[in-house]
Amino acid sequence: MFDRRISLITLGVADVARATAFYESLGWTRSSASNPSITFIALKGIVLGLFSRDKLAADARLAGGGAGEGFSGVTLAHNLHSEAEVDEAYAFALARGARPVKPPEKVFWGGYSGYFADPDGHLWELAFNPMAPLDAEGHMQLGS
Repeated sequence: MFDRRISLITLGVADVARATAFYESLGWTRSSASNPSITFIALKGIVLGLFSRDKLAADARLAGGGAGEGFSGVTLAHNLHSEAEVDEAYAFALARGARPVKPPEKVFWGGYSGYFADPDGHLWELAFNPMAPLDAEGHMQLGS
């Protein structure tokens, strides 16, 4: 049930505008799906997200969003086609030893997501994002 892909890597950053300017200076292009709170950059088959480190920690319901406070500032996301698929993948991961962090639920940005940690504590978000549909291969589709 758990497809072998990563849809999105989100970096928790201190300043979204500064981080965006840095990545744009590398020649990477911000997607039109971005807004002042989050930047999306479409890469080859994967999306890079830049989001406030504190807000990213809060989204996963983790205390200590600051550097050195227990949260790595990085999440891996596996996007799915529906809320039901998120629930199914979450149950699948937990049945195989993942630690529950935040059960799937409707979220402030209009989608549906939950978090689990792998055995080493790396955070995975399982998400359904109606604003970034998946193509036939499961890749996120962002505006240019």
